[in-house]
Amino acid sequence: MKSVKENLISIQHNVDRALKVAGRNPQSLNLIAVTKQVTIERTKEVLQNELLHIGENRPEGLLAKYDAIGNEATWHYIGSLQTRKVRQVINNIDYLHSLDRLSLAEEIEKRAEQPVKCFVQVNVSEEEAKHGLSTADAIAFIENLHDFSKIQVVGLMTMAPNTDDEAIIRATFKGLKKLQQQVAALKLPFAPCEELSMGMSNDYEIAIEEGATFVRIGTALVGDEGSVS
Repeated sequence: MKSVKENLISIQHNVDRALKVAGRNPQSLNLIAVTKQVTIERTKEVLQNELLHIGENRPEGLLAKYDAIGNEATWHYIGSLQTRKVRQVINNIDYLHSLDRLSLAEEIEKRAEQPVKCFVQVNVSEEEAKHGLSTADAIAFIENLHDFSKIQVVGLMTMAPNTDDEAIIRATFKGLKKLQQQVAALKLPFAPCEELSMGMSNDYEIAIEEGATFVRIGTALVGDEGSVS
């Protein structure tokens, strides 16, 4: 298995190319290292390469790595979060990428000690197997969060279909970008919605070209010790 450093060289080349195509500043992009199901040691290797954004999708994995690493990293919870598990993780993360229902918002409001930066998850491709709000319902959902003092909607998140058809992937990311611009135009103080969390190991270059400000890279970066995205 290649080192994180070796993988990062290849990824950075692709990232730089995509940013150039889009005419974007490198500072406009954040790379999240998705370390679910890889070891604490492998995660520390990520940090040694100056990648400080760490993404986990299960409370157990997040808490084990948080205990070992703590505030050296910026912590992202990227998986669907069950309402009953909010209390376990909400005060150990900086970003939640999967806000998609009112019951989850209510539990965050109850359990969070300080405001949490949240991405509202949108199922742009309308796949039945995927979590997230429909594009049609997203704005009304966000507007209903105005009284939640512990939730700041910093942006939107989506996952593209698992396909080799670049046109379908690109259309999904374009759809999220359009929706993000619509929300930002509302100028809601609790929902600046300036960020886009989209793109994983197999499609992050397209996501960057379409405006992603956070990409979530697992397998391409940390390898396949487990089932990572």
